[in-house]
Amino acid sequence: MRAAVPPKNPSESTNRSAAPAGPLDWRRLVEWLSDDGVISAAEAQRTIARCSQVQSAQHPLIRLASVSMTRVADGKPLDIETISQWLAGRAGLGYLRIDPLKVDVGKVADTMSAVYAERHKVLPVQVTTSEVVVATAEPFVTDWVSEVERQSKRSVRLVVANPVEIARYTAEFFALAKSVKAAMKAGGNAGAASFEQLVELGKTNKQLDANDQGVVQVVDWLWQYAFDQRASDIHLEPRRDQGVIRFRIDGVLHPVYQLPMGVHNAMTARIKLLGRMDVVEKRRPQDGRIKTRNPRGDEIEMRLSTLPTAFGEKMVMRIFDPDTTVKDLDALGFSQHDATRWEQLVKRPYGIVLVTGPTGSGKTTTLYSTLKRIATEEVNVSTIEDPIEMIEPAFNQTQVQAHLDFDFPEGLRALMRQDPDIIMVGEIRDLQTAEMAVQAALTGHLVFSTLHTNDAPSAVSRLMELGVPSYLINATLLGVLAQRLVRMLCPQCREKDEGSSRETLTEIVKPWQINGAYQPYKPVGCVDCRMTGFLGRMGLYELLTVTEAFKDKVTKEPSIDALRRQAVADGMRPLRLAGALKVAEGLTTIEEILSTTPPMA
Repeated sequence: MRAAVPPKNPSESTNRSAAPAGPLDWRRLVEWLSDDGVISAAEAQRTIARCSQVQSAQHPLIRLASVSMTRVADGKPLDIETISQWLAGRAGLGYLRIDPLKVDVGKVADTMSAVYAERHKVLPVQVTTSEVVVATAEPFVTDWVSEVERQSKRSVRLVVANPVEIARYTAEFFALAKSVKAAMKAGGNAGAASFEQLVELGKTNKQLDANDQGVVQVVDWLWQYAFDQRASDIHLEPRRDQGVIRFRIDGVLHPVYQLPMGVHNAMTARIKLLGRMDVVEKRRPQDGRIKTRNPRGDEIEMRLSTLPTAFGEKMVMRIFDPDTTVKDLDALGFSQHDATRWEQLVKRPYGIVLVTGPTGSGKTTTLYSTLKRIATEEVNVSTIEDPIEMIEPAFNQTQVQAHLDFDFPEGLRALMRQDPDIIMVGEIRDLQTAEMAVQAALTGHLVFSTLHTNDAPSAVSRLMELGVPSYLINATLLGVLAQRLVRMLCPQCREKDEGSSRETLTEIVKPWQINGAYQPYKPVGCVDCRMTGFLGRMGLYELLTVTEAFKDKVTKEPSIDALRRQAVADGMRPLRLAGALKVAEGLTTIEEILSTTPPMA
């Protein structure tokens, strides 16, 4: 929730008529906009003429936004947000863009009923021990304030918000609170056994049903809400007295909602049921998957993972949105230098290509996007994964089944008999898998796989540590792509960073130089990025291509420093340099680069 702008006293404003009591009138608003110089007198006359021709029950702010009045300052049309923000200043109140991630829905619903909120077109957005912050699109209607103050025993502070958002979130917040209460009535406050609660078993045997309508509605809300907020992961975490929901957005976890433990357990059971997991088994980790649809109607894959913890069963849902999972190289963040070399690498007829990086660095997205580009009708693309991250119709995908002794080596052996052209192995974890990948490459297949290493040259050292001989590495390895994900500056609010210098940036990438354009920006924070200053993420890449000179180093001088020096000589740009170039372009910050990339060797 955006911090409200400090209120002003309307009487201090000049050339403004006295603020009336009662509902807003669109004609009065047009006059005020003209008086304040927001629109011209001619534009005011045109707006009055247009609006007078049609009777409408719309809120005056929505009605004026629909006619696209032109602003005097820049000639741009006035949208609902701009008009609402202007009205806040007119009324001497703060302006608020509602951020649902920062609203405690339970407290909102306890402050007033849904019927009361809808009748007065208001929405509580923050509740403290002494104050209730209420969003309104009718700042001059205040006859309800004293009643709310008396009932809540708190003072009311008004802020102006977009009437469209008020209507939307009033429906969503109160519906969610109603579903949670309905679920609690169905099952009481029963919780699962945790390490500290074993002695309390037997107090009640009434558990929430996973198919209870209240639970179903809460789970549906959770998914739709996560899709709307661009979450990549949903965490359902049991705590001592309650369950906590958190979303990972742009790599950062945000608290969303707190639930009674009974509802948390029922939600977990509901999701396990839909993911065809064993609902009764809570003592061991489980994996599953669900396919659903986002608000636009697009199919979404979700990978489920449960883990027993001290206070109950924790669940994480990783969301694979096709719009973000399969991208072209420009959208992934490849520079032209690396994009050209990567394209050449993946068009080779046989050999091994590795993608490395820590968990959550975007390896899966890079692999799927690359395979999608080269999976034509003329080739057979087969994968062996653990688990299958996302179903892709263009591939033949197989999942490892450890309980059936069907692991990566066994899966690779089976794939070799399936006449593949391109093979993707989810991860090389042991010597057996590495040997099978090498064998596949030696017999004329193009093999893609992942490793967990800090940088690209370390992948060669890792293969040697597993026991792969240097001559087999030289015979099969084509290249290694190391990557990281960094947050991108919000394009709506970023500002030029006058305090940053080219010398500062060059210092962190010595002995490299930052030449060319240098336009650094810094984060500010706005409603679009939830006041974080960042919106979305992009990849940083370090591409090592295996040359004859590099093979010679692998054979004669396989130290990590020697391999890194040779890779740089062959055209590899270190991860930190790739990040520094993005800083120079104004896409991210030095702090982001330093926190996500390994230091320059």
